[in-house]
Amino acid sequence: MSEIDRPLGTPLGSRPTRILFLGSGELGKEVTIELMRLGAWVCAADSYAGAPAQQVAHESRVLDMANAHALQALFDEVRPDIIVPEVEAIATEVLTSAAARGAQVVPSAEIAGICMDRERLRVLAHEELGLPTTPYRFAGSLDELREGALAVGYPCVVKPVMSSSGHGQSIVRGADAIDAAWTEAQEGRRAAGEGDVSRVIVEALAPLDYELTVLTVSSSAGIAACVPIGQRQESGDYRESWQPASTPGAVLDEARRIARAAVEGLVAKAKASGETGWGVFGVELFVLTDGSVLFNEVSPRPHDTGMVTMASQRLSEFALHARAILGLPVTEGHVALAMPEGAVAASHAIVVAGDGEAVFGDVAQALAEPGTDLRIFAKPEVHGHRRMAVALAVGTDETDARAKAGRVADALTITVE
Repeated sequence: MSEIDRPLGTPLGSRPTRILFLGSGELGKEVTIELMRLGAWVCAADSYAGAPAQQVAHESRVLDMANAHALQALFDEVRPDIIVPEVEAIATEVLTSAAARGAQVVPSAEIAGICMDRERLRVLAHEELGLPTTPYRFAGSLDELREGALAVGYPCVVKPVMSSSGHGQSIVRGADAIDAAWTEAQEGRRAAGEGDVSRVIVEALAPLDYELTVLTVSSSAGIAACVPIGQRQESGDYRESWQPASTPGAVLDEARRIARAAVEGLVAKAKASGETGWGVFGVELFVLTDGSVLFNEVSPRPHDTGMVTMASQRLSEFALHARAILGLPVTEGHVALAMPEGAVAASHAIVVAGDGEAVFGDVAQALAEPGTDLRIFAKPEVHGHRRMAVALAVGTDETDARAKAGRVADALTITVE
């Protein structure tokens, strides 16, 4: 499918483009705003009321999206033209059925299934597309895990094939820690149930220097790759990102080549299933100490680290996603940076700890410095630790931009009531 002719600009008219979000977090909120700017009608669903995207959408729903019956009932009620999965805890068989009946799943039901499963994704990337990865093995039992760890060597990393944000992941430095890693993977896997067992992937622990994200857009005009983004993580979660990444040109070129190849492979799977494969993909890459670049994973949606594009590009990753899924063309010119020559943009995640409602103070002081901005996600509550806002800044170089974004975060007074 190369073209979809839908009317835009009539969200409350007789023939609106009806879009349903499955997951309504801060990334979905930004995409919702961009879609509404283009005249689409949006319904935002999540497992709780008052999620960020629900606050701006035309309508909202609350349900367990992993419940197939509840999800099918939602589809029957809303009758969406386009379904946008923003989380991974979704009954994928219902997505596949909806796509078969003509709904456009973003980027596709097939891609959503592949990217949720590290085994399917790694087989596609390495064994079908020939992309460089760390040495790996898959295991469906503790004995197979022991064998796999010996094959890739110690130290190694053990992960459930289905999890996110570092859940269930362990670094294993010797055979005596394998049993604990297996238990951690089983407890941290997605959709755990009584008596079932998750397959795991065991990978060699590569000599990692740093990580990159390449936002790659599939649209009716083909595939375009944004300038690579640098990042810093803590416990598997993003804390800072900056664009462009300060890295040698040869590394940046290889990163974009791998990202394009990965997305081309996924889109080919979508098209083979009769789907478009349109949307933004966050391709995660490892850069090793010797300068080599390895494929890691793909998020089939806008990426946390891509929030920096709200400061760095004329069209943020959210605007690009909205255009792509509506069938509008996205070319290399659309993904270009929009900053002075040599400038760098940075984002700084603001994580709040506590139990209750987060209240932000000293906002005027935090935004007093030119070249800075702030997005407060307006999540209803925090219980434990939760990302509640992001600071943005443009600076003369990476160090300056990161420092400015950090000062915005530090100047805020946040209380949890």
